[in-house]
Amino acid sequence: MTDLVGIEERKSKLVDWLVNGRSGREVVSLAGMGGLGKTTRKPVPKNLESRNSSQLKSKIKEVLQKRRYLIVLDDVWHVNEWDAVKYALPTNNCEESWTLFCRKTFRGNSCPHHLEDICKNILRKCEGLPLAIVAISGVLAAKDKRRIDEWEMVRRSLGAEIEDNNKLLNLKKVLSLSFNDLPYYLKSCFLYVSIFPEDHLIEHMKLIRLWVAEGFVEAKNGKELEDVAEDYFNELLNRSLLQVAETASDGRVKTCRPHDLLREIIISKSRDQNFAVIAKDQNATWPDKIRRLSIHYTVRNVQLNRCVSQLRSLFMFGVVEKSPLRTLFPNGFRLLHVLDLQGAPIKKFPVQVINLYYLRYLSLKETKVSRVPSYIGKLQHLETLNLKHTYVTELPEEILKLQRLRHLLVYRYEYESYAHFHSKNGFKALEKIGQLQSLQKLCFVEANHGNGNIMIELGKLTKLRRLGVVKLRREDGKSLCSSIENLRNLRALSLLSAEEDEILDLEHLFSPPPLLQRLYLTGRLETLPHWIPNLESLVRVHLKWSRLKCDPLKSLQVLPNLVHLELLQVYEGDTLCFKVGGFKKLKLLGIDKFDELRCVEVEVGALPRVEKLSIQRCKLLEKAPLGIEHLTKLKVLEFFDMPQELIKTLLSDEQGGDYWRVAHIPEVYSTYWRDGGWEVYSLESFNDSSRPSPVIRSQELHTRWK
Repeated sequence: MTDLVGIEERKSKLVDWLVNGRSGREVVSLAGMGGLGKTTRKPVPKNLESRNSSQLKSKIKEVLQKRRYLIVLDDVWHVNEWDAVKYALPTNNCEESWTLFCRKTFRGNSCPHHLEDICKNILRKCEGLPLAIVAISGVLAAKDKRRIDEWEMVRRSLGAEIEDNNKLLNLKKVLSLSFNDLPYYLKSCFLYVSIFPEDHLIEHMKLIRLWVAEGFVEAKNGKELEDVAEDYFNELLNRSLLQVAETASDGRVKTCRPHDLLREIIISKSRDQNFAVIAKDQNATWPDKIRRLSIHYTVRNVQLNRCVSQLRSLFMFGVVEKSPLRTLFPNGFRLLHVLDLQGAPIKKFPVQVINLYYLRYLSLKETKVSRVPSYIGKLQHLETLNLKHTYVTELPEEILKLQRLRHLLVYRYEYESYAHFHSKNGFKALEKIGQLQSLQKLCFVEANHGNGNIMIELGKLTKLRRLGVVKLRREDGKSLCSSIENLRNLRALSLLSAEEDEILDLEHLFSPPPLLQRLYLTGRLETLPHWIPNLESLVRVHLKWSRLKCDPLKSLQVLPNLVHLELLQVYEGDTLCFKVGGFKKLKLLGIDKFDELRCVEVEVGALPRVEKLSIQRCKLLEKAPLGIEHLTKLKVLEFFDMPQELIKTLLSDEQGGDYWRVAHIPEVYSTYWRDGGWEVYSLESFNDSSRPSPVIRSQELHTRWK
């Protein structure tokens, strides 16, 4: 090992695991491509290779008796090779398995005495695998704890122990049971995951809309179908059949995915039940009747001239060939409910859509489509129309015929430079858009068209949960506020003025939507809207280009549930002070382009939960926030395009500097926008070199904390 360079940090970490780890068997995997140095070690003694297995067993037992030891298994490519060894090395992790089992099954409580024997018997069949434990716990958590017969049935259904110790087969048996135990209304929802490619992050809200469009969701107690679908989604999470992949800063689930082993079982069940066909293998056998078809990456695997008259859903993922639908499916598919062509290489609205009377879900997201034809008015059952990141800028009047439309998403972003005011484009609003009274999501309507009636029309959409309006003029304020007061179900509101200097007039709003959780205001404000401090459900607030004369923190700090606050060119004062007791739940804070800002103060007891702080483009700020040393929960401090003088005060070797204020923060970065990309430097890199090298190079125009 002495000839190797560049591995000191990893070697130290490995040694620490081995020396300071727990008693019992632990496994450390070293993975990577060939040539990385995984195998490099001291030569193996030649005399070991000449002994038979019996001699080696005896010698190994003698040497390792009552010792702590490290065994290196090189070139292990298959699970069965590890299985041949591991049963001689007991894990001694029964206690940890039981703790995990009880936490998941009984929600942190102890196991009832009358169920203990059954539970331990079930746990043995999981053989210490956390995925199996979590999966079976999800099944048991839904059982009646007073009904021993229900628990005994689960134990029996797992079958006898597999004699050959094939753990993978055991695991599949456990996971199959977790699927079989699902109530009928969840099985189709879960099988739907088979449609998405491997390692694909599934958008949470997209999945909800698809379930509704497929008819999987049953009306319940007067709740909206999307709310019932959300309950389904949470139940699959609680059963550990789906896992959260990404969350938004306010805690909402953005994407999810199944575990890899679970996905294998989902695909198998989907195939057995003729639920969906995945077109990625040319040699795959297709059933006679196809209900759902998912095309992955290429249309070459689509079996031409195949009758798809019964097709209900068609998806394309990552397809790059320009092959019209009429060429692939000359006989059409009149019964289609779902058509998802996201990212497909198409420039024109598919003409076949004119015949899809039963279509409920249509996504042309991220295509080059620029025009929506008038015949879209024939799609009387359409619930979702997703035209995000297309070139569509207006819709035909005929769309007003779609009385079942629930989600209308038409907008795109254009980044000319970092923090560009005109980065968001919507569509020209229809004069009578208030007729679409089933709408729940409407983004983004352009306000600067027509005679001003559009703002009044918005007040008729009382089911709206998310509303986005761009290109607002000052004269729109009064009618807009009147309409917003009618939208009592609104959860997210995004408003953007026509120009940087155009006033957003929101002072006429006296009874704001009580359930509002996310508020995005972009444009000049004469004063901070007086109604904001009254919104107790707000978790996320973005204010941009407000250019206020008065400090907005006094009003914002009282919001009891605010988690994420982003401020861009909001205040023209020279001092920001975070007062004691303010922002009790805030976790993410961004301060950007405060042109006059010279001092930031944090009083003891302010911002008690802040984990990430970003300060950007405040050119007159030459010192770190005073009192930042009191922010004990702060994990990441980022400076973007800030003066070098400020960064120098934070270096550990700077005499009389402020290093002591930030020494407790695990990650401190300085980032600069150069040559069309971000260059991110760690604080340590400035200490180590007069010409530091960036630790991250990103072409993304938005900053990492956003």
